[in-house]
Amino acid sequence: MAEIVNLRQARKNKQREEKEKLASANRHKHGQTKSVKKLHEAQEKLSQKKLDQQKLDKED
Repeated sequence: MAEIVNLRQARKNKQREEKEKLASANRHKHGQTKSVKKLHEAQEKLSQKKLDQQKLDKED
C-alpha cells in the first residue's frame, strides 16, 4: 500500500530545506574575515583573467 503524504507539510518541508540552503550559503559568504574576502576576490579575478586570456577571437 502507498504511503499517505500530506501535501501541505511536504511543501513546507521543501521550503524549509531551501531556506536552510540559502542561510548556509549566506553564513559562509558573510562569516569571513576581511582578509579572507580579499583573498577570494583576488583568486576570482585571477581565474577570470586566465579564462579571458584563453578565449578565441572570432573574426567575422
